Amino acid sequence: MKKSFLILLLAILCNCQLEKKASLKGKYLRWVGDIEQNNQIDETEFKVCNGDDKILQYFNLGDGPIYTGEKSKILNTFKSKYQPISDKNQNGLIRIRFIVNCEGNAGRFRVLQSDYEYQEKEFDKEIVSQLLKITKGIENWHVFKRNEVPVDYYMYLIFKITDGQLTEILP
Repeated sequence: MKKSFLILLLAILCNCQLEKKASLKGKYLRWVGDIEQNNQIDETEFKVCNGDDKILQYFNLGDGPIYTGEKSKILNTFKSKYQPISDKNQNGLIRIRFIVNCEGNAGRFRVLQSDYEYQEKEFDKEIVSQLLKITKGIENWHVFKRNEVPVDYYMYLIFKITDGQLTEILP
């Protein structure tokens, strides 16, 4: 009798867990920071090649930005195109995160802004729009391969802003 009751109780608990998992499916992304297609802000022509559930996170790559010409080329691009906004209140970090697909094209850009203590902050729109426009204009992202097959991957750039000046680009 006790065994039957225990088996029944376990079956009920397992079934509840399965139902709970099924009801949560679709409510959460695969990983924190995954970028879903948003037709209101994303270019509809940009497509990932291997499905959203197969996009590699940047930490899976083992490298920094994979860009033809290395990081120095990225630094020179921003140095030549960014027009500083002199403002003592424009201090902090702006992160632009995006996906590079298997063809080396970037899309699904997302912006996160914070002060130096990582508290949410809103920068001058001109600063953000310049950084986003320049980032979107970078065309030579490296095609990354896993087992000789081109894959999609997440990438990001973090811009350190001090008094409206672009002082550093990470990683």
